Amino acid sequence: MSFDEIIDRRGSHCAKWDKMEAIYGVPRDTGIAMWVADMDFQPPQVVRDALQAQVDHGFFGYFGDDSKYLAAIQWWMENRHGWKVDPSWVFTTHGLVNGTALCVESFTAPGEGVILFTPVYHAFARVISAAGRQVVECEMINDNGRYEMDFDRWDAQMTGNEKMLVLCSPHNPGGRVWTREELQGVADFAKRHDLIIVSDEIHHDLVMPGHKHTPMARIEGVTDRLVMMTASTKTFSIAGAHVGNVIIEDDKLRAKFGARMMALGLSPNSFGLFMATAAYSPEGAAWVDDLVTYLDGNRKLFDAAIDAIPGLSSMKLEATYLSWVNFEDTGMPMSEAIKRVQEDAAIAVNHGETFGKGGETFMRFNIATPRARVEEACNRLTDAFRDLQ
Repeated sequence: MSFDEIIDRRGSHCAKWDKMEAIYGVPRDTGIAMWVADMDFQPPQVVRDALQAQVDHGFFGYFGDDSKYLAAIQWWMENRHGWKVDPSWVFTTHGLVNGTALCVESFTAPGEGVILFTPVYHAFARVISAAGRQVVECEMINDNGRYEMDFDRWDAQMTGNEKMLVLCSPHNPGGRVWTREELQGVADFAKRHDLIIVSDEIHHDLVMPGHKHTPMARIEGVTDRLVMMTASTKTFSIAGAHVGNVIIEDDKLRAKFGARMMALGLSPNSFGLFMATAAYSPEGAAWVDDLVTYLDGNRKLFDAAIDAIPGLSSMKLEATYLSWVNFEDTGMPMSEAIKRVQEDAAIAVNHGETFGKGGETFMRFNIATPRARVEEACNRLTDAFRDLQ
C-alpha cells in the first residue's frame, strides 16, 4: 500500500473525522482531523487478510487456543525490543486505557494518590479520578523544547499517600524517548516512595530514526514493582480492535491483577486477537519500518512549517506521530490561538490544558495522515498566523 493514498473516513463511524464538528466546531466536509491518536493509514495487508479469513470462515464464536497469539507477542518483544516475555505473564485487556483502569483498581484504594508526570496523555487522569483516587501531577521541566524529569522537586512533593505512578514511555504528547538513565531514575524514585510503576509503552514501535526505546522491564531491580503495558493497536492502525496487554513478571502483582480481572469477568474480542497475531510477524515488521520512515518525513515537513511561524514551536519528535506545538511566544491568549487553528485553519486538535500541568500553552497535532494532508494543514496554519510574519 501507499501511505500517500487519501481514503475518506467520513461517514464510517470514525470518531476522529465524524465527531470533530460536534466537539471542536470544525466543519466535517472541509476540516482536517488531527486530534484523536489513530492513523489515516490502512493496516498492513497481513492484518487485513487475517480479518478477511475470519469473515470468510463465517463463524464468530468464543476464541479458544491463544498459543499463537502469545507466541507472536513473544516473538515481537524479543526481536523488536530485546525483551524476553513468558506467556504466563500476559493478560489481554480491552485496550490500554482499560489496562490502566484495572491497574488503578488492583493496586490502589479509594483516596490514594496516583502520580502522573505531566503534561501527559489525558485519559490517565480521567480514569484515576473516576475511580475515586487522587491525581498527583508531577510537572516536568520544559528545557528549551525538551521535557526533562525533576526528581528532586518531585521527592519534596510526596506525602506518603501516593501508591502508584503511571509512566508514558515513549512520552505522549511530548514525543520523548526516555534514556536508560532517566528510566533508572524513575525506578529509583519509585523505590524511595514505595510505588508501583505502570509503564504504558503503547508507542514503543513508533520511534524516529536515531533514537532507541528501552523497555522499562530491562531496567534492573524493578521487577517486584513493575507492570508493563503494550499493544499492537497504535503501531498497526487497529485502535478500534481494543486489544492490549498487561504484562507482569512478579508473581504477587500478577495474582492481584488476575484476581481483579476475574472479578470483572473480562475476556478479549476475538477479532483483535486475530489481527494482533497477524501483525506481530515479519510482514508486520517490514510495514512498520516503512511507516516510521514515512512518519519521519511528515515530522520534518510539519516542524519546518511550524517553526517558520514566529511565536510557534514544535517539540522535536523522538517517537509517536503526535506533534506538540507551543503557542506561548505568540503573546496571544490561548483562546485566540485555538480560534485561529479551529475556525480560521479548520483543523481539529487536542487542547494542551487537558494533558495537565505544563500543557496550557500547547496543542497536539496528529501527523499520521497522508503527506498531502499534512502539507495542506501547514498551509492553513501559515495563513491563520500570517500577521505574525
